[in-house]
Amino acid sequence: MDGNDVKSGGKCPVMHGAITETGSSVTEWWPKTLNLDILSQHDAKVNPLTGFNYREEVKKLDFDGLKRDLIALMTDSQDWWPADWGHYGGLFVRMTWHAAGTYRMADGRGGAGTGNQRFAPLNSWPDNGNLDKARRLLWPIKKKYGNRLSWADLIALAGTMAYESMGLKTYGFAFGREDIWAPEKDIYWGSEKEWLTDQRYPTKDDRASLENPLAAVVMGLIYVNPQGVNGTPDPLKTAQDVRVTFARMAMNDEETVALTAGGHTVGKAHGNGNAALVGHEPEGAGIEEQGLGWIINATRSIGRDTVTSGLEGAWTTHPTKWDGGFFHLLLKYDWWMTKSPAGAWQWQPIGITEEDMPVDVEDPSIRRMPMMTDADMALRFDPEYRKIAERFRDDQAYFSDCFARAWFKLTHRDMGPKDRYIGPWVPQEDLIWQDPVHEGPSGWDVATVKAKIAASGLSVSDMVTTAWDSARTYRGSDHRGGANGARIRLAPQKDWEGNEPARLARVLSVLEPIAKSAGASVADVIVLAGNVGVEQAAKAAGFDVAVPFHAGRGDATDAETDADSFSVLEPLADGFRNWQKQDYVVTAEEMLLDRAQLMGLTAPEMTCLIGGMRVIGTNHADTKHGVFTDRVGALTTDFFTGLTDMSYRWVPKGSNLYDITDRKTGAVKWTATRADLVFGSNSILRAYAEVYAQDDNAGKFVRDFVAAWTKVMEADRFDLRT
Repeated sequence: MDGNDVKSGGKCPVMHGAITETGSSVTEWWPKTLNLDILSQHDAKVNPLTGFNYREEVKKLDFDGLKRDLIALMTDSQDWWPADWGHYGGLFVRMTWHAAGTYRMADGRGGAGTGNQRFAPLNSWPDNGNLDKARRLLWPIKKKYGNRLSWADLIALAGTMAYESMGLKTYGFAFGREDIWAPEKDIYWGSEKEWLTDQRYPTKDDRASLENPLAAVVMGLIYVNPQGVNGTPDPLKTAQDVRVTFARMAMNDEETVALTAGGHTVGKAHGNGNAALVGHEPEGAGIEEQGLGWIINATRSIGRDTVTSGLEGAWTTHPTKWDGGFFHLLLKYDWWMTKSPAGAWQWQPIGITEEDMPVDVEDPSIRRMPMMTDADMALRFDPEYRKIAERFRDDQAYFSDCFARAWFKLTHRDMGPKDRYIGPWVPQEDLIWQDPVHEGPSGWDVATVKAKIAASGLSVSDMVTTAWDSARTYRGSDHRGGANGARIRLAPQKDWEGNEPARLARVLSVLEPIAKSAGASVADVIVLAGNVGVEQAAKAAGFDVAVPFHAGRGDATDAETDADSFSVLEPLADGFRNWQKQDYVVTAEEMLLDRAQLMGLTAPEMTCLIGGMRVIGTNHADTKHGVFTDRVGALTTDFFTGLTDMSYRWVPKGSNLYDITDRKTGAVKWTATRADLVFGSNSILRAYAEVYAQDDNAGKFVRDFVAAWTKVMEADRFDLRT
């Protein structure tokens, strides 16, 4: 009998290694290989709604009906997962918070904007314990409203409706978040291989040394350890962690206190049981659990016997009501450390009166002891936090308004400018963290302005480089940056080293008068000048092309620009211009890949743009690394033909510098960096490079470059997208 016969009990009849944890990817075999997966992570083949325009369909949603259904759900307790006190408000607030709270300002990644909480690793993070139950409770509503309501919008909205149902006057809500259909591979959550451990501090005594771009103190938490730094209670030390982590998601001290207190005004922590009995997280649970995790089969594991974080108790006397109860208890009583039934450190009030104690989640005749986490106690002991807490305690209306605004910011920070907001509950007020840019003029004569730019004396390099530097700040992660607004002429961008301030000022001194005389925005004229440069470069290579252009960009003002938050958009490296601010632990090609992904580029687009930028002559400070051509300024395929020419050798001259030498004579022909040579060494990138090096693809290269260039220039033009 054949050894592969199923009945024989022999070898597995399927490609076992390809579908289970024993399989090995290329990067596992060769860990130094550049992994390009993040440039194709949301391929259309994984999307079951290909061709579906969510942003148009969501406008047809029955918004009022959806609100009514969500409000009703809050008190529709289910036997399989009963609501604490008959109200799911605390559960849904936590779900929304933990979706939005993954946002970090440094790279704009994370947040609630994609529905990523449905997938690993987030769906199985220790800090997200039992949030799978919240999403499952929402399924009937998602089923009812179908494609017109994304999971991302629903997850973000549920917590807002929970607060509204408990008495908070919310600030508003915007729809428009589109779902992804597989985990986001581009987000670096940390290098740790074990939950609730950290390797992200060069020195754990310096809490501000938390590794960038991370915002959580350990693997598997949203922010800080609720039991204290490294699990040891010390409110003043914890305050340092709280301040750093909240600042890394763009929150100031007042917003931090409002969010912490407001989040803990409702609901409770769960640790009334043996944590050792908790089952596997969803990704590790058996198939019979059907995507649910953290099941305790040995006990009830629901109601008062639930174990989630391990801490046990409510923060306030009335955990299903929006009020000032958090500050009342925090500041009224002295507190001492104790441990929950599950063994977690928490704080308990001394001498609390019975009327200040919350009732049991199942039996209202029983009073329970409230608790505080170490992060809560930080608001009492840190001097600055304490001042804010006392102000909120004394002015409930002020606290409610501050919290509503901070909650709106938390749940919308990754959505980008307000023109991406959809729905009837969008606030009219412009907020500075939304990076407001008003629509610019569009009726001016484009042809006349192009002629003035062409006759201005600016070089192709000047025009293309300035437009690129203006547009390259765009981040698809949180939709910030880009050419719209022309913030490249404002602080802090005008002074960034990567923008070559002296050269930039010279170019702007030419373009700004042209814009003023035409009645156009500077933002439009900067982009149009870049297009003129590309057209001139293409013509020098023998091709007449017209680069698409759409007027209508506006010019932001200093008052509309949050200079501090814009500092995170500063490029520390730009492989497209062959520049790094300094040497880094990560390689030049890894930094190039990261920037390409943030800009929304595919691997072929990245390849094409690199080749074109090199021969046009856009390198930072006019270096010649990677400029494999004698026809600088012409949009030729010379970068690719030079890269693939086997008459040369590639000789290392340092960690990021190489000589390209003639094999016969040893003479140095060109120089290059890793950001150049990776297109010849990486097998996938070389395949793309070879396409453009072929004799028959010079015209294709120009067309592809123009398309990729236009994509970058219009990445932030949400008004042009259908």
